[in-house]
Amino acid sequence: MSRKPLMPVEDALGQLLAMANEQRLPDSETVPLDEACGRVLASNLVATLDLPPWPNSAMDGYALNLADLHRQPLKVSQKVYAGLAPDALLPGTCARIFTGAPLPPGANCVEMQENVEVLEGGQIRFLQPLKVGQNIRAQGQENRVGDILLRAGKRLGPFELGVVAGQGQAHLHVVRRPRVALLSTGDELVEPGQPLRPGSIYNSNRVLLSHWLRELGCEVIDAGILPDRPAQTRLKLEQLQVATDLILTSGGVSAGDADCLGQVLRDNGKPLFWKLAIKPGKPLAVGYFGTVPVIGLPGNPTSALVTFGLLARPYLLRIQGVEEVTPLGFTVNAGFDWLKSGNRREYLRARLEAGRAVLYPNQSSGVLLGASWSDGLVEITENSTHNVGDPLRFIPFSELF
Repeated sequence: MSRKPLMPVEDALGQLLAMANEQRLPDSETVPLDEACGRVLASNLVATLDLPPWPNSAMDGYALNLADLHRQPLKVSQKVYAGLAPDALLPGTCARIFTGAPLPPGANCVEMQENVEVLEGGQIRFLQPLKVGQNIRAQGQENRVGDILLRAGKRLGPFELGVVAGQGQAHLHVVRRPRVALLSTGDELVEPGQPLRPGSIYNSNRVLLSHWLRELGCEVIDAGILPDRPAQTRLKLEQLQVATDLILTSGGVSAGDADCLGQVLRDNGKPLFWKLAIKPGKPLAVGYFGTVPVIGLPGNPTSALVTFGLLARPYLLRIQGVEEVTPLGFTVNAGFDWLKSGNRREYLRARLEAGRAVLYPNQSSGVLLGASWSDGLVEITENSTHNVGDPLRFIPFSELF
């Protein structure tokens, strides 16, 4: 009997995004600007004022009308500071002006202070050729009233919130937070702070994933640790269907006798796929329990990290309406030889040194310390080998977070 081939990473991501398109969150809410970082915009942000709202100076210097140049030296008739409304420029004069200050009516040029000569009596002589509009930020240079500044589905960071603040808005209409039930599985797991039993290990995945979920704008429902018991697993999944957008689990999805999550999903749910052509992270399980999507991550910490970052993260962003969910990568030169090809896409923890990707010495899927040491993941495509200096795709961790 032939084995079913492993699903390629691209196919798994395609199915997850298709699921997400059907599960997009319909609800939205209005939040204060200070609480909107990391959230997703629910409706277009339309400009309600021009930026700048009036012509202003790009320099500390002197504002004048070029038609008066033949009268120089020019008398300084006023000083214009940012935040003050200037008077109209008197004919035959110039105005001392500072960066960001409104341009006096009648002025059509600003010369920087370094290019003028201040004469006795405070009169000004201009030393360089000038032109209309020089060193002036025109009204509406950044945007005009009615322009769409940010489109619905944009994930909001500090830059976007600065744009919103520049329009004077103190609140934003954002997509409701996805409610994610986070469940750890395994008789061996103990929470930090509790004494270790013989054969037990501390549960690092819950802390890793819960913080990562919150960074993605999710509301986390901590469902605790499940023992390796099919009946209890089934009951817990039934309970978690209420008011939950996603059940995210770690562990229990492989093919062992104690891997109850995968077994219950196959026997009592609707599995969509299982076992990917990815390393680490092969035993990823995706499906539905009732009507609620389930993403079952592998239990090894680095396997959970890689599959969450490359597969679960895009799903969670897409259900919030984000269209661009693929992390940006760039090409780096390998600082290592990779001479053993495999039939799975590999993601290796690496840091950048002198322009080359250098691998963490221990690439075991159970070693989480390598992620802290590294800057990101080097992608090794299926059935390929590489030598020092070969170009490879690098995905920085900053893109995944």
